[in-house]
Amino acid sequence: MEFPADGLPARVRIHEVGPRDGLQNEKTVVPTEVKAEFVRRLAAAGLTTVEATSFVRPEWVPQLADAEDLYPRLTGPGGLTGVDLPVLVPNERGLDRALALGARTVAVFGSATETFARRNLNRTVDESLAMFEPVVARAKADGIRVRGYLSMCFGDPWEGPVPLRRVVRVATALRDLGCDELSLGDTIGVATPGHVRELLAGLAEAGVPVSAIAVHFHDTYGQALANTLAALERGVTTVDASAGGLGGCPYAKSATGNLATEDLVWMLRGLGIETGVDLGLLTATSVWMAERLGRPSPSRTVRALSHQE
Repeated sequence: MEFPADGLPARVRIHEVGPRDGLQNEKTVVPTEVKAEFVRRLAAAGLTTVEATSFVRPEWVPQLADAEDLYPRLTGPGGLTGVDLPVLVPNERGLDRALALGARTVAVFGSATETFARRNLNRTVDESLAMFEPVVARAKADGIRVRGYLSMCFGDPWEGPVPLRRVVRVATALRDLGCDELSLGDTIGVATPGHVRELLAGLAEAGVPVSAIAVHFHDTYGQALANTLAALERGVTTVDASAGGLGGCPYAKSATGNLATEDLVWMLRGLGIETGVDLGLLTATSVWMAERLGRPSPSRTVRALSHQE
């Protein structure tokens, strides 16, 4: 049943990260054709933004070493239409690889904290921003949409709580570089609704429009849906989620899975918020993927609707 609430958006765009963020931690390499079929099934379920892969050095994330093979399977003859297929590009070399295959949306991956920036990119925060500058500039010159991921917005496993002013500084720097959208990451899942409201208020005061903000929550403390609702109440209309709750972060060992797309859709549907997603098809897709990974989906909604044990 639907119980619409005042002050919430009529529609939310789900930025599906399962094929990239969800699978990147898998120790057993998933066959390229299985990844391609995963993306196709997600698109068939009504997801219009599906993050496909990452053009990082293969030794960094072996699971995504097949980007050059995978991407053409999705965009070539008979490929997906009407679906945005963003890809992660850490530097200019990654951008070159993505552009060569016709990518139209790319993402850079920054950090609000120094420790994570060094562990993830082997650079300071400011050095990372300097590395992103030509990537964003070149992409924008080619008419490519650029998303800026910002990790550790709420807490860092090495540094602890992250000051709001630091997050605002790096977020505004990414906007100044030319990022069209900022995805605020609760990488280790420690955010609470009050913290979310305060950060969004701080970004608004700094001149970052809410229309340019997405949220990316992890469910370590069971707060991902509550945090999402707090963001929706502040006007956010783009939410990152991972089909079946797949994923975590390879450089933050305390990070549990992403917010499950099915759990998000179930909540949004109950609030009368449109997503365009067929929950039945999406659940079937996550069950299918879980079978290929050899374990049940961690999503509560997937388990409830599919009777997974």
